[in-house]
Amino acid sequence: MTNRLKGKRIMITGAAQGIGLAIARACAKEGASLFLVDLDGGLLEREAIALQASSAAVGSAVASITDATAISAAVERAAVEIGPVNALINNAGVNVFHEPLETSDAEWQRCFDINLKGAWNCAKAVLPGMIGQGGGVILNIASTHAFTIIPHTFPYPVAKHALLGMTKSLGIEYAPQGVRVNALAPGYVRTQKATEYWNSFPDPVAAEAATMKLHPGGRIATAEEIALAALFMISDECPFMNATCLTIDGGLSVLHHPA
Repeated sequence: MTNRLKGKRIMITGAAQGIGLAIARACAKEGASLFLVDLDGGLLEREAIALQASSAAVGSAVASITDATAISAAVERAAVEIGPVNALINNAGVNVFHEPLETSDAEWQRCFDINLKGAWNCAKAVLPGMIGQGGGVILNIASTHAFTIIPHTFPYPVAKHALLGMTKSLGIEYAPQGVRVNALAPGYVRTQKATEYWNSFPDPVAAEAATMKLHPGGRIATAEEIALAALFMISDECPFMNATCLTIDGGLSVLHHPA
């Protein structure tokens, strides 16, 4: 432990698995106090206990980011368990992929409730406290869908484009109060969601191989690699980074014609 995040009291949503859990583990190793939020109470309890065993100060709450009241209560609970939140990582999200004209109103609403409004619910809950403390940092986990389009993934990229807009708007609005707001845009990441995607094809092995072939380096990111970038952005090592987005996709979004 090098204590790069000493003094950081970080609330992480979607923290019980995948990228959120990898971020939590990386932050714990660097001396942060953590407050984990997730819908899966069983997984959340197990991972919180494991992090506590590593000497990290950890609190947790089972809550949906779509429930503003529950999120406000979680922020209040965090203040009791680890101290007032001074960093937020908006990681929770859901893939909602359809062809546009086949998207139901319910699916449109679900996509925006979780991927955009949920992030705003969390930011809105922590911002007053951060302003009162004289500063803080918010990191929104976006996606390369926030600036590129893959056919048949509607309306997910619409919500992620909007998340970048919210990132920039909040970053500019609250910079005078010492609050930095940034986004991180992963591409393909080896998580359970990726495995489920490959398993949706008749030949999962071929589907995975096709995904790897898209990338200049012939592989996709690990959750731990995304966590390293998040750790840097939530730290005080980039104090002048604000209202911007860092892309972590191995160069995929730069290719004009993927292989």
